[in-house]
Amino acid sequence: MSELPAAAPRRPIHTRNIRFEGFLREDGLWDMDCELSDTKANAFTMRERGLLPAGEPVHLLRVRLTIDDGFTIRAVQTAAAKVPFNECHAAAAEPMQKLVGLTMGPGWRKAIEGAIGGVGGCTHLRELVFNAATAAFQMIPHHRESEGGSHAPPGAAGDKPPFFMGQCMTWSFSGPVVQRIAPQFYRGNGPVRKAG
Repeated sequence: MSELPAAAPRRPIHTRNIRFEGFLREDGLWDMDCELSDTKANAFTMRERGLLPAGEPVHLLRVRLTIDDGFTIRAVQTAAAKVPFNECHAAAAEPMQKLVGLTMGPGWRKAIEGAIGGVGGCTHLRELVFNAATAAFQMIPHHRESEGGSHAPPGAAGDKPPFFMGQCMTWSFSGPVVQRIAPQFYRGNGPVRKAG
């Protein structure tokens, strides 16, 4: 099914938009620009900001993660343009620097929690940087592979399975996609079919 079924009668209340944009820098590093915004469909009064018109962001948070080819964070820049409380600005500043040196990959959520979890950071910024990893995984390996002229999935030709195999139903080690694309990693019961 390519479309959601028709919805029951309803009215809009809240919208969260999350956007990731990836860039290759001239110095060979990568920037992942991340943005999260929350808006309400109706005007309402906030405790410290007063009357907020419909569509005016409750949260507007931006993070730039500079990462290397190994998915290690080299630098973090943040901007908390709109927040519910003035104290929120502190969570978007110094604590976020604790992400520098961490590597996106297995254990990424745990690493984030260890660095800026709980009252040591901001819930929304944690969510944003956690999901930035999947965007980075779409950017770096695919760009590197396409630069080399290959259309195979990143890492499919090596002797070690790429990070994404075994992480979702489509990339199951016993599934037909792995069987077709990277048969050397196939662990199913059917006969191994060559990619092609």
